Amino acid sequence: MLNGETSQRQLGRRLAPLTPPGMLLFLEGELGAGKTTFSQGLALGLGFTDLVSSPTYALMQEYPTPQGRLLHVDAYRVRHPQELYEMDLERLVETARLSLIEWGESFYDDFPQAPVLRLEHVAGQPDVRQMLRVR
Repeated sequence: MLNGETSQRQLGRRLAPLTPPGMLLFLEGELGAGKTTFSQGLALGLGFTDLVSSPTYALMQEYPTPQGRLLHVDAYRVRHPQELYEMDLERLVETARLSLIEWGESFYDDFPQAPVLRLEHVAGQPDVRQMLRVR
């Protein structure tokens, strides 16, 4: 259980250095579940200290970290996966230190080795989240 945004960030911060270079993570969860907050922690764990925001409208954000580039993708507004491939998604994932794709269900088959983490609200506890690895 993750009690509040600080706990979500701390988990990401502790997990990031343990991820192998080139790893792709899919993040699931309803709106407000904490996907971007967890992503902020991952960025901190790689040494990036500036603002990390949801790339909902930009679709992709790249963050330079001392350990290599962090790619953060939000596929929520993507109608067809080809849109992101036309933005060079495959190359960006291949060359990033760590890649995160929120709302990436349409890409699961294209990246079958990538883990899927789901953040969920805990009933009756508005600030508490649960994280599960579903693949």
